[in-house]
Amino acid sequence: MTEPALSSSLKPGERLSKVVWPTIGATQCGCFVGRLCAVRQGLGTFFTLGKLFAIGTIPVSLGVFAWQLMPGVIRRYCLTNRRILVQKGLSRVEERSIALDEFDRIEIQVLPGQEWLRTGEMLFLRDGREVFRLSGVPRPETFREVCLKQKSTLSAAAQVLHQQSVVAAR
Repeated sequence: MTEPALSSSLKPGERLSKVVWPTIGATQCGCFVGRLCAVRQGLGTFFTLGKLFAIGTIPVSLGVFAWQLMPGVIRRYCLTNRRILVQKGLSRVEERSIALDEFDRIEIQVLPGQEWLRTGEMLFLRDGREVFRLSGVPRPETFREVCLKQKSTLSAAAQVLHQQSVVAAR
């Protein structure tokens, strides 16, 4: 895709920093597969039921993965220099978003079945209340750190601009 197609739902002056695609852990069926594959019972550490389930559920996992790539279902989580947004469909229609200054904390919640898939829920909190959620984020700790760094960069830039405007007004 060309650059204009990638940024069709972005506002003027907004730049795309990172795009994350939700895993099958964003779905109930994917979490069920993750719970099955996490079973550690078996002979030693290598021959476990979870590994057998992992092999046996490959068709289910591929089906869920293919479903998530369907034109009307496909989603991506985009971090820009101003906000986090969820885009849906092949045409990248904005489904919902949150500005980087609309939350004060990000928590990670790993639902049953998501641990084996190395995925989790990202909860964006303001004053202790959930204001936004991203489901099935792969390696959520990494994406959390990137979001927090982008948020601190935005607030630092806003602070510098404010100080410059105060000095210019004198």
